[in-house]
Formats: sequence, C-alpha cells, structure tokens
Amino acid sequence: MIAKLVATVLYSGLLKPAPGTWGTLAALPLAWLAAQGGPLVFTALTALMVPLGYWATVEVTKGAADHDPGEVVIDELLGVWIALLPVVWGAARAGVEVERLWPGWIAAFVLFRLFDIWKPGPVGWMDRRSDAWGVMLDDAVAGVMAAVGVILLAGLAHAL
Repeated sequence: MIAKLVATVLYSGLLKPAPGTWGTLAALPLAWLAAQGGPLVFTALTALMVPLGYWATVEVTKGAADHDPGEVVIDELLGVWIALLPVVWGAARAGVEVERLWPGWIAAFVLFRLFDIWKPGPVGWMDRRSDAWGVMLDDAVAGVMAAVGVILLAGLAHAL
C-alpha cells in the first residue's frame, strides 16, 4: 500500500523505540537527495509533503481510534525538511554543497526533535487537534521554530 509506505517514510516509522526519531533520521538522506535539485526544488518538495502527508495519514488512520499512531512519521519528514530550509538556501547562497553546512543539519535535527517532543505553545495547540491536519501541522510548526533556531545559531556562529 502506497499510503503506508509514504506515511511511515519507507517503513522507518515501524522501527522501535522512538519511531518519530527514526522517521526524522530517515528523512535526512531523503532531504539531501531532494536538495541536490537546488533550493527551489527542495522548497517545492517540502511544500508537496503537506498534501501528500495529509493524504497518507488520512488513508492509514481510516477507521482507527488513534488519529496519530507512532508509525506515521511523514509529519516528522515535513518538520525536519522545514527546519532544513535555511541550510539548503544558505548552501546555495554560499555556492557550496549542502553537506558542507553539516552543523546546520545537526541543529535542524536536534531543534526539530526538541520542539516536536516538548510541544511548546503553538506546537501543542496544533497537536491537540484530533485529525490528520493536527498530525501534520504540529510538526510543521515545530519545523518552523527549529528553522528560526537554525538561523539564529548560524548567525551566532558566523558572528564569532
């Protein structure tokens, strides 16, 4: 089933423990691959993950009592890709390969997981929705917060 493959990010969401962390880790090489097309392609693919993730989440949770099962990690992919947007655009602006900005990759991963687990403010508000939009939007908001953190850390690092 295609929806399960998408929702679990190539079945990484089936790994235990911490399927969200496994899904986020699985999203990183996929992000690198998507980033090879440049920042516009990466941004477009990130935006495409919203309807694709929503569809996959709706499909795999049809008839289930749990609207946000742990195995659904396409939302983690969306969130960490949003967190990586400043890294991909920064690499393009600097004219370097995206992997050269490896500290940004680490910051995006760590900050995204922090905000996704902690669920501060608007992340928690979105998480309290009991539908597929809530599944996707809490991680999107965590990704935006992580992206801001990545930008702030990059600014700090380059100021030193």
